[in-house]
Amino acid sequence: MSTSPIALRDAQISEDVVAYLQAHEHKSMLRFITCGSVDDGKSTLIGRLLYEAKLIFDDQLAALERDSKKVGTQGEKIDFALLVDGLAAEREQGITIDVAYRFFTTDKRKFIVADTPGHAQYTRNMATGASTADVAVVMIDARKGVLEQTRRHTTIVSLLGVKHIVLAVNKMDLVGFDQSIYDAIVEEYRAFAGRLGLEDIAAIPLSALEGDNVIDKSANTPWYKGPQLLGHLETIEVEDDLAAAPFRMPVQWVNRPNLDFRGFSGAIASGQIKPGDRVRVAPSGQESRVDKIIVMAADGGEKSLKQAVAGQSVTLTLMDEIDISRGDVIATADAPTEAADQFQAKLLWMSDQPLLPGRPYLFKSAAATASAQISGPKCRINVNTLEELAAKTLELNEIGMCNLSLDRDIAYQPYAENRTLGGFVLIDKLTNATVGAGMIDYALRRAANIHRQALDIDRKDRAQAKAQKPLVLWFTGLSGSGKSTIANILDQKLHALGKHTVLLDGDNVRHGLNRDLGFTDADRVENIRRVAEVAKLMADAGLIVLTAFISPFRAERELARSRLPEGEFWEIFVDTPLEVAEKRDIKGLYAKARAGEIKNFTGVDSPYESPEAPDMRVDTARMTAEEAAEQILAKMLSSGVLERGGA
Repeated sequence: MSTSPIALRDAQISEDVVAYLQAHEHKSMLRFITCGSVDDGKSTLIGRLLYEAKLIFDDQLAALERDSKKVGTQGEKIDFALLVDGLAAEREQGITIDVAYRFFTTDKRKFIVADTPGHAQYTRNMATGASTADVAVVMIDARKGVLEQTRRHTTIVSLLGVKHIVLAVNKMDLVGFDQSIYDAIVEEYRAFAGRLGLEDIAAIPLSALEGDNVIDKSANTPWYKGPQLLGHLETIEVEDDLAAAPFRMPVQWVNRPNLDFRGFSGAIASGQIKPGDRVRVAPSGQESRVDKIIVMAADGGEKSLKQAVAGQSVTLTLMDEIDISRGDVIATADAPTEAADQFQAKLLWMSDQPLLPGRPYLFKSAAATASAQISGPKCRINVNTLEELAAKTLELNEIGMCNLSLDRDIAYQPYAENRTLGGFVLIDKLTNATVGAGMIDYALRRAANIHRQALDIDRKDRAQAKAQKPLVLWFTGLSGSGKSTIANILDQKLHALGKHTVLLDGDNVRHGLNRDLGFTDADRVENIRRVAEVAKLMADAGLIVLTAFISPFRAERELARSRLPEGEFWEIFVDTPLEVAEKRDIKGLYAKARAGEIKNFTGVDSPYESPEAPDMRVDTARMTAEEAAEQILAKMLSSGVLERGGA
């Protein structure tokens, strides 16, 4: 008689359904991923696991058999990968593209499994699946051994805090179940994983397609004395450190249905909480006590709890009226969480466009959102050798160490201590695409003893002394569009009116302040960042600032705008078609760029992102520089930012 987990489950159901359901309700949950290189059999393994565990309905099985004949890759056999490769593109190409999540349960445990892609271009999707996993099943094709993508996925798994590894050496049937091949792969993998600090590694020889050692012991591996895959997943002990850690709850929603109720909702990231417990809010530092812990009841109403623990989603009400917003973190007052605005972090770059140091990105951690700038990477990690290599940027799928600065303090914990409060993503502000995933190592203390100095004379006083309103006129356009010429004429007109101005010209600035910068995308970003800071300081002094820079990227122009109060930044698009600008070519730059003598030249081999909604647009193909300057001056007068007789 079979004593497999599946047979035991079926027997229990037939004997006492109620008892089975009660046991099911209190079973623990394990989240695991399958990862590894291309065609290692990840999707097939999950499909086989579901099939052998009898977790496929009859209609699903019939559809699987039909699809296997139509689009399968196993001839007349069932193609188990089709159970999880649900996208049309996945079935057509025979690959996994997106993360496929599946829930299943056995007699001992409930599972959520994430089937992640093996292709390098979809590494970002693999990282998404690994971010919530307790265990990683690393698949290796026995014919190919440990590959670069195996190492990359293992490195990412390590960075994301997954401590338990199942090394599934798959397709053993294709190497005749040769123990020597298996032993060599295991030895090589353990040596690599050990350098990452991964020690809990259970190696299992498998044939996912044939079912060897997936659920039942295989007669083809008499030399293997370890557990089978499902049995190991059912019994592996995952530490629940979060329940014993100090209480942390990021606020995801301020619940205010009426004037008589104000609650703070979120998922508890760690620890436990009871009514009466004293809490402190980060980053503000305000304190109060918990009044009630409220959750939704089974009937759709509400009920109060005597205690809540990590993993639960709750609403807390406090005894005092204190200011708490989305993104704040409620923590125990005895061990409060810290707040900072500068960090060292590990970063996995997930965009086809390289990291541009100095460019502002959107930072999202737990429920908090901020604007972030990243310095040049300290190093890039070679996923094959784990060497730390010098790098100026990060490309797609590369991992590096970076410093990042935020525009405000956020509550945090190092990722090694709390994955919720230590993890973050970076988002491109213009496209809303997720470009990076990071793990905070620690806060940078270098600015801890630096405080803003209060000044008795502010920008308003300085502007009044000059009888004018501060303003930054930001001229942008292609080389040869006439930016500098128009800005110079306008500067003369403003000077004639008695206005205090300064003109920052792109070429002139590169002879001094930015003489160390070239013309790569990263250098262009840093060029504009520095100019934006200088323009802000000069506007603080009450000046009218004119800047003439190609400034090809919208993100950096928006950064410059964000540094100034509303209405004090005018983006002036000097709109000149490329062919017109190239015909002028006073400096001969376009000709040199076309000849390959100048690299990264805007309009030729480097892009220019035209303003989508500039404050002003002047068409120098239809008007002279004098006419353009006069048009800008007229708008300054009519809008009230400039008066002939003073501010």
